[in-house]
Amino acid sequence: MAAGAGAGMKQIPQYTLDDKFRPVHRVEVNLTPFGNNVAGPRFKIDNFELYSSDGLRMHPMGPLRCDFYRIGLVLRGSCELQMGLEHFSQTPGVVNCSFPNQLFSKKNISEDIFGYYAHFNPGFLDEVIPDARIAKEFPFFSYAGNPLFQLEAPAIQRVEELLHRIDSELQGQQAGREKAVQLYLYLVLLELKRSYVDDNTEISESTALAIKFRKLIHEHYLSLQRVADYANMLYVTPNHLNRVVKEVTGRTASDHIAEMIQQEAKVLLRYTDLSVAEIAYKLQFSEPSSFNRSFKKGSGLTPLEYRSNAVSGQ
Repeated sequence: MAAGAGAGMKQIPQYTLDDKFRPVHRVEVNLTPFGNNVAGPRFKIDNFELYSSDGLRMHPMGPLRCDFYRIGLVLRGSCELQMGLEHFSQTPGVVNCSFPNQLFSKKNISEDIFGYYAHFNPGFLDEVIPDARIAKEFPFFSYAGNPLFQLEAPAIQRVEELLHRIDSELQGQQAGREKAVQLYLYLVLLELKRSYVDDNTEISESTALAIKFRKLIHEHYLSLQRVADYANMLYVTPNHLNRVVKEVTGRTASDHIAEMIQQEAKVLLRYTDLSVAEIAYKLQFSEPSSFNRSFKKGSGLTPLEYRSNAVSGQ
């Protein structure tokens, strides 16, 4: 691919809630009458979408970023997710939540998968709760929170009932339907929070430190890539941070930083025309050869091999 930053250069996809994102996750023909499964202006409410997994594309998706919130609930089947540094297996009864600009990937979607997912833009719930408060009120929408957690059967039933009420508002044309959807969505989030609180008991001091460290990596990995930088922000020594992170996660602090850089490299290789050398310098490597060695160590492929496979698989 040609390098350069001209007008024709590809950009990392930053998907919004519009018709350009729909083909990424939906098949072209789908007549399942639920939520926005059926495309059409009369079903649409600005800044919000609701789907069942009928009509979901089964191929791997990402890594990519979206500028909206996501909620997904699996009732049958399974898939594998990566959100930032974390790898997850989503199985029946598990809900996943992501927030704007988070790196997201999905793969190994089972053929029998079924569930629901909703997207909403920042500000959609402003009349109910200001967007600035969402991460604090609902910690599963923050870097420090747990994006996947289990719902018990009664909670699943209540969430599913709320989603079907939202569907009724989308299908109907009654006055106040947008406000009704906002309120029902807020009730969904409250229901999820109750299960989240039950599922996330008090954590140890070591686990809390590891969580804060991972949060800081997400925020600063493009500019800060030494363990000492994060240790300074956390008011601990680099040796202490490494020891605690290794005890909690089984991997060193440096491993976590390297993986986040690897994820960014994959996005740049797949979605931009930047040369390998340009990507190496953008990610703060002193030489392209160092970037090549690091990337191959993490992925088993050279950067050019990864780019070629990613392009041929699209």
